[in-house]
Amino acid sequence: MKLNQFRRAAGITSVALALSVSLAACGNEDDETASSSDSSSSSSSDMESSPAAEGAQAQTFGDACSAVPTSGPGSFDGMVKDPVATAASNNPILSTLVTAVGAAGLGDTLNGAPALTVFAPFNDAFAAIPEADLNALIEGAKKDGAKSDLAKILTHHVLGENDDPAAVVGEKDTLAGDKLTIEGDENGMTVSDGTVTANVLCGNIPTANATVYVIDKVLTGVK
Repeated sequence: MKLNQFRRAAGITSVALALSVSLAACGNEDDETASSSDSSSSSSSDMESSPAAEGAQAQTFGDACSAVPTSGPGSFDGMVKDPVATAASNNPILSTLVTAVGAAGLGDTLNGAPALTVFAPFNDAFAAIPEADLNALIEGAKKDGAKSDLAKILTHHVLGENDDPAAVVGEKDTLAGDKLTIEGDENGMTVSDGTVTANVLCGNIPTANATVYVIDKVLTGVK
């Protein structure tokens, strides 16, 4: 997935793909670390007041991390302060995912978990699904909630452990009861369900209770 495609997705809103679902909000400030230790001017006061946020950006990887907002709740500095569903809801490149999570009623479950790893498809990954199919999944989720096909697909993207890039590699159990295989490192990482293999576009994004890896495809879980 080319970087310009990733950046274009930042402009897609939660009404993308003609979804009729409206979701209540369920957030990368560029880390301009000065090479000089004396550069503690007023322009750096925000970073000085938030050392955890500064570390949040430093540990991320992937060329497409530059498409994450540079300030506000949807930035790296903002997302580290919120539980994962709330953090994602503040990030415009994940708006379609957030709509799906809301339709399936999984927001509170994800926010309330003590430790998770989330492989989060960005908006263009959902755009690759035929609109009629995606709308059918959304409508089914509104009726069946956590028992819906959409809920199963979404939990197929989630691990019940909070893994950094070293720990996440290998065969992992998902909350859907199946497995994903993660390979690579900060120089290039993939995640596969045996049918679909997705590239990690921006990885190791910390939230209050999870680590997020933004990926370029939806893992359907269909064998």
